Amino acid sequence: MLELDNILVLLILIGAVVLFVTEKLRVDVVAMLVLLALVATGLVSVQEALSGFASPAVVTVWAVFIISAGLSISGVADSIAQAMLKLVGQSERRLLLLLMLMVGLMSAFMNNIGAVAILMPAVISIGRKLQIPTSRLLMPLAFAALLGGNMTLIGTPPNILATDIMATYGVEPFGFFDFLPTGLLALAIGIAYMMLVGRFLLPDRTPVGDLSRQYRVRDFLTELRIGERSSLLGQTLSETGIGENFDLNVLYVRHQNKVLVSALESYQLAHGDVLLLEGAPQDIVNARRRYRLQDVDDWTAVQWRPEGDADEFHLAEVTLAPNSRFENKSLKEIGFRKHYSLSVLAIRHKGQEHVASLGDLSLQFGDSLLVQGPSEKFDQLLNDPDLMALESPKVELRRTRKARSALAILLVVVVLAATGLFPIAPLMLAGAMAMVVTQVISMEEAYRAIDWKAVFLIAGMLPLGIAMETSGTAQLLAEQVVRWTGSWGVIVVLACVFIMTALLTEVVSNAAATVLMVPIAIDVAFSLAVNAQPFVMATVLAASTSFLTPVGHQVNVLVFGVGGYKFSDYGRLGVGLNLLMLLLVVTVLPLIWPLY
Repeated sequence: MLELDNILVLLILIGAVVLFVTEKLRVDVVAMLVLLALVATGLVSVQEALSGFASPAVVTVWAVFIISAGLSISGVADSIAQAMLKLVGQSERRLLLLLMLMVGLMSAFMNNIGAVAILMPAVISIGRKLQIPTSRLLMPLAFAALLGGNMTLIGTPPNILATDIMATYGVEPFGFFDFLPTGLLALAIGIAYMMLVGRFLLPDRTPVGDLSRQYRVRDFLTELRIGERSSLLGQTLSETGIGENFDLNVLYVRHQNKVLVSALESYQLAHGDVLLLEGAPQDIVNARRRYRLQDVDDWTAVQWRPEGDADEFHLAEVTLAPNSRFENKSLKEIGFRKHYSLSVLAIRHKGQEHVASLGDLSLQFGDSLLVQGPSEKFDQLLNDPDLMALESPKVELRRTRKARSALAILLVVVVLAATGLFPIAPLMLAGAMAMVVTQVISMEEAYRAIDWKAVFLIAGMLPLGIAMETSGTAQLLAEQVVRWTGSWGVIVVLACVFIMTALLTEVVSNAAATVLMVPIAIDVAFSLAVNAQPFVMATVLAASTSFLTPVGHQVNVLVFGVGGYKFSDYGRLGVGLNLLMLLLVVTVLPLIWPLY
């Protein structure tokens, strides 16, 4: 029978899930509200509510972010990536194999988002050279990163959190490489699935060819103003030949007072008139140069003017970097042109191209910006903490003189962690501080590298796990799972725990899903009088393999806009992979981690 504490915990749990799903509030804000609700209802003490911020799991998570940033800034990850990608040759299958293997191995020792962010520009560049659509490369890259994170304790936050929760329940926690057998099998199965089946399900949506056709999903729209020295002055549209010469559509002409021209066929273009052009980005850029057209400013900023020869200008796509400060800010608030000396031609936001009022559009993680400017300005983005150019980076622009130090620190941390002689949290903290002391990364860069949203999310949700345990709610939910499925056998119950977690992680973060489901999984094992370790391993594997939606994990969001994907693309490709992971759990996992 449900008691008052159980009802309160369930109400808070349901409320949190609803807020996570609806995305009315940021996930870290939701976590803080959960924490406050637990204190207000007396379900946890103040000390228990704040214990998440001092949790070894939380310390380990943010320390891994710093170590990952050190590997990135020093160029270690870029060098490894470029060396392996040289082996690609001309084969799409070999490219898929190598990029999935590479990002999987990298994700075992650094956070998944960082691994994908490092490899994505190089993969796009190589795909362009081989005439392979971006949409056929980036989703396998993201999925392999999720799978590879399952190979070590620090590969993904669910592994760290689950190990911490196991200790509180008196269950022997996992060691650093205890995840390796299951994780390695998961990665191998994922690669085999993609090579044999998945690549035929990948969309062939992003065109190949030159830069503009490689990056666009559809033709872009943009407004350009006729300058005082433009050769279009005094001509009608048919006389200019702008459509025939550059394969562009002129959708309208408007005066400076924003009044649209009604008789386009006979209207003679004048200084200050604005043309709305539709076409490929490179064609728009070529027409802009040929006719001396000007950008239309729709926000307050210093007027951008090209310096030097126009032929030196570069057209590329940039996206928000992980942990960018520009998320939820507009170009006007950023002062984009003044800060970067780059001109934004269009923004792809949530799969849709935007050209009007760009300065007022609130940027989101996963958005991409089509920009033009001097080539050297794009080189400066390599170490920019807020923006990432989606083209192969120049490794020499990294802090390569510190590469050996960064690699040595990583190796020492991994070796010591593997011995099990030192607690993982202080060991990771020591590795992070070693990156700072040896000047691989500055303290300011270390602070910027930490995903504070994830830290506050985890710290805020951990007390909910405590409340579920102390109130007996986790045990009650576990008893219901056993009651509904126990008659079918332990393997079926194990499968149900996996499915429940896999579905939950598609609508809430993998960290939140872990905190909510691991206590239930352990109590299910206790109810069945079996070993809890395989149930926990199944739970973290399910929490870390979000393949069905683009919002299930940040790496899916990162490649969504750039790859030109639709929401349904993830489900079509991911459902088979999820079923294979389920098959792995019910057949192989009990052999690696016996139930009895």
